[in-house]
Amino acid sequence: MGKVTVRKIEYGVWGNCVEVSNGNVDLVATLDIGPRIIRFGVCDGPNEFFEDKNDELNKNGNSAFDIYGDEGYWHIYGGHRLWTSPEAFPRSYYPDNEPVDCVEIENGVRLTPPPQAWNEIQTELVVVMNEDGVVTVTHNITNIGSWQQEFAIWALTVLKIGGLEVVPQPNKDTGLLGNRILALWPYTNMNDSRVSWGRDYITLRPSKSSKSAFKFGINNEKGFSVYFNHGNMFVKKYNHIDGGIYPDGGVSFETYTNNLMCEMETLGELKKVQPGETISHDETWNLIPNVSEPETNEEIETIIKEYL
Repeated sequence: MGKVTVRKIEYGVWGNCVEVSNGNVDLVATLDIGPRIIRFGVCDGPNEFFEDKNDELNKNGNSAFDIYGDEGYWHIYGGHRLWTSPEAFPRSYYPDNEPVDCVEIENGVRLTPPPQAWNEIQTELVVVMNEDGVVTVTHNITNIGSWQQEFAIWALTVLKIGGLEVVPQPNKDTGLLGNRILALWPYTNMNDSRVSWGRDYITLRPSKSSKSAFKFGINNEKGFSVYFNHGNMFVKKYNHIDGGIYPDGGVSFETYTNNLMCEMETLGELKKVQPGETISHDETWNLIPNVSEPETNEEIETIIKEYL
């Protein structure tokens, strides 16, 4: 635990960035593009987030981007980003390649990119770290158009391969009725060796050797997921609304992996957003060091009870 500092830095290939740190953990957000929260890790330790330093994941050369004029093509860059759901192409892949306005606030920053003129929305990330290193990320989207739009806030965190993701299963007693919603994408193989569909938890182990993509979504009523890597445990929490209206068949949490990275994705409710209206979606992050990766369901349960 320590005093939170905010400072402008140069970081890797990303150029101008801003760092927020309590001396034990730090996060870095890009200012020349994005924004992306491109790093989150123990100070002087490895980055828990994936960085696409070699620009392997992009939409370069796709003629669908001609509608955006000279704004270029979309690049994942890595880290954490803000989108709208349901996913659509090219709308979701709006090129965010311009400088970001950064305003320092108490224990954090407000990051505002240029408006998405073609989509008629304005996005914003408000990032605050407390003295314990717990981070709150508020995702804001404003309808800057002249007409009602319908969308959900979609918050995507891209993590390095090499770890183990754990997603809790809903366990509400619904009697004779189903108690969970599972969304699967056309490329998803339910027999994929990377996933285990446990009774209480779903585990996913991303692999560099698996060339195919894999994705599922679930009504994550417990509102958290965890990722074990580098001897640390990354915890991502959000507020699942019981009975809420969510995209993709009603799921509030989705996860995607390929041979490069793993995405942990939370969603806000699907909203009809009026002109000038702003909707918000919060996540909290915690990076707990020196937590061994669990090997059994019982070990997962012990860790969850201890830390969550």
